[in-house]
Amino acid sequence: MTDTRLLVPEHRRLPTTAALFGNAFPFQIEPAAYYWADRLSPDYHGGYWLFYTVGPAFYMAPDSDTGFDVLSPNGYEGHLSAEAFGIVVCLFTYSSLAFKSRPGFASVCGEHYHRLREVALGHSEVGGILAACD
Repeated sequence: MTDTRLLVPEHRRLPTTAALFGNAFPFQIEPAAYYWADRLSPDYHGGYWLFYTVGPAFYMAPDSDTGFDVLSPNGYEGHLSAEAFGIVVCLFTYSSLAFKSRPGFASVCGEHYHRLREVALGHSEVGGILAACD
């Protein structure tokens, strides 16, 4: 990655997500992310997620040492690390909410999509991430 990712410590998760998304995180973003994770991978069965920031970008990823097989609605099939899978899940989440939400929140989701996509461009699994999303 071009910037250094920072793990959001447990005690900073609520303040961090509240600062970025207000009260929409637990009510809209988090449930949408879990929906997309379930839809995108037959290997996903719930679990604990880690939260990361990279500059102004935010993403979450399953806390897993193994990767996930991904079956994207665009026809992509491949295997991604937990981190890359989390980035894909968050990109799907931000994109879907940018088109389905009230205008102010839709703009926030659109901004987060573009920030995270920039991070994805510097990720070692950029090919799989983009293939799953585009």
